[in-house]
Amino acid sequence: MTLPPKAAIAYFKAKGYQVTDSWRELWQEAHARAFTVARCAKLDVLADIRTALDTAMAEGITYREFLKQLRPQLEAKGWWGQAIDKETGEIVEHYEDSSRPVEYGSPRRLKTIYQTNLQTAYMAGRYRTLKDSTESHPYWQYVAVMDKRTRPSHAAMNGRVFGHDDGIWGTHFPPNGFNCRCRVRPVSEGSMKREGLFLSDSTGHTREIEVPISKRKPAAGSTIVTAYQGPGMDKPFAPDPGWNYNPGEHGERLAELEAQKLSAADPAIQAAHRKESGGG
Repeated sequence: MTLPPKAAIAYFKAKGYQVTDSWRELWQEAHARAFTVARCAKLDVLADIRTALDTAMAEGITYREFLKQLRPQLEAKGWWGQAIDKETGEIVEHYEDSSRPVEYGSPRRLKTIYQTNLQTAYMAGRYRTLKDSTESHPYWQYVAVMDKRTRPSHAAMNGRVFGHDDGIWGTHFPPNGFNCRCRVRPVSEGSMKREGLFLSDSTGHTREIEVPISKRKPAAGSTIVTAYQGPGMDKPFAPDPGWNYNPGEHGERLAELEAQKLSAADPAIQAAHRKESGGG
């Protein structure tokens, strides 16, 4: 991943903190407002992870370097490995409806945290950049990484072009799941003609479907997501549970709401806000 634009960094920095037991507790657009790591009850540990991600985005640090810098800090604070008492061997915390000990920090978990947060912030920044260029590039093309790791449903979306204002982007703007590597490419009128691209329209091709929150844990229940099935698609394409939203779009709405609140605020509050944000 190349160094994210300033908009991506700004999106991530704008998030507050939220302590949760499960990623499901902070659902969809709520992730656009707060940063969380499941099973991380210590705010100082959450802050360490957040700071490491801030640095990774700003300096383009690789996952390997991210792990190397963060692991010693998490181990020192006891947030590493399984939730088992080292002296007695007793499980001190286990997953709900399971006897399996909770896993705190691990290379696997940190890789998911690193990839998910950087990709989400990058695509939120990408969304804002795309919105600024709709006059010259009014169409957006869904682009999947076409290799053996690509989900079949994501591959089925590869190359499809929609108008920038098509409702599909409110629910299917990538990432569309953990470790999703899809992106969106801006397309001009000229490119549409030169490349022989076909303009799709999601109208009449979307529907709400019920999907399990976890295929491995039926007891976790189900949720409703918006699925798209356009011409030529054998199966509908639906984002994973919890990913059926556009982080960049919700980030913009939050920024607008914040601006509205500020404009109605008392002059002293406005002055304090300008000082805090470096505006004098």
